[in-house]
Amino acid sequence: MSEVKAGILLWSQAATWNEMLDAAKRVDRLGYAHLWTWDHLYAIFGDPYQPIFEGWALLNAWARETEQTRLGLLVGANTFRNPALVAKTATTLDHASAGRAILGIGGAWMEPEHRAHGIDFGTGFGQRLDWLDESVGAMRRLLAGVPATSEPGGRYAFDDLRQQPVPVQARLPIMIGGSGEKKTLRTVARYADMWNAMGPVEFMAHKVDVLRGHCDAVGRDIGEIEFTLGVKLTIRDTEAEADAVWRAAIAHNRTPMAEVADDDTFWNGNPEQIADRLRPYVDLGFRTVISEQPAPYDVETFERFIGEVLPLV
Repeated sequence: MSEVKAGILLWSQAATWNEMLDAAKRVDRLGYAHLWTWDHLYAIFGDPYQPIFEGWALLNAWARETEQTRLGLLVGANTFRNPALVAKTATTLDHASAGRAILGIGGAWMEPEHRAHGIDFGTGFGQRLDWLDESVGAMRRLLAGVPATSEPGGRYAFDDLRQQPVPVQARLPIMIGGSGEKKTLRTVARYADMWNAMGPVEFMAHKVDVLRGHCDAVGRDIGEIEFTLGVKLTIRDTEAEADAVWRAAIAHNRTPMAEVADDDTFWNGNPEQIADRLRPYVDLGFRTVISEQPAPYDVETFERFIGEVLPLV
């Protein structure tokens, strides 16, 4: 069995820049494989108008303040930017970080931030996923140094587009987030190096089977795709202690408890409990676990996740 890796996503809401910078440096020093943040313009938990930072700007700032952890958005909103600009931005981050960039991308889902900023949200999720597939196909070519020309009738209109320099990495990885069976997982099979999803074990097992079918249909070895599991951990000696810390963090993020009470991606417990919950996912092939962490950033959880939970898994 391959080694299990860990990543941290710092919620980009309800924190100051200095708090985010200190947390990013700590994640890097602790030896996490990945450091992520969101790509949102409004806060997605609680009060949407509370402070939140822009994702790509955070990654480029972290690139100069970290040494080893890989950097990405989990995941970028395809609707926010022209995909050629995203490919150029990811390449720039790759150079700024000496080859540590990951291009995270997804179809986008939060309508209020689109409407308020005047960003086209499309006619529905299906259309946005069509845009995503076209976008990722173009970005895959551009990152490889291959010119991109759009097909007639699509969302984009690239005309023999070329970009230099190419990334530092021979193949800058593309991470696609989501688990839609007809479109998202088909795009994952066609283009992704990494896939992020979350949910109960039985749900995820079904999604793996669907993804395998899409990979078979396009002639892709599913083993080429790194499966990453999204969770939200709070770790203490007892579940009750962890629950108290989590509740305080939710309050800090101006979020009613009723909004998160049924969210089964929040896992509170001691290291053994967390490891027990993770093992079935590892058996499914999820060998990278990414914990999304709210402000105020929980140093004890950072340390115990990589120092105590991972060795148990």
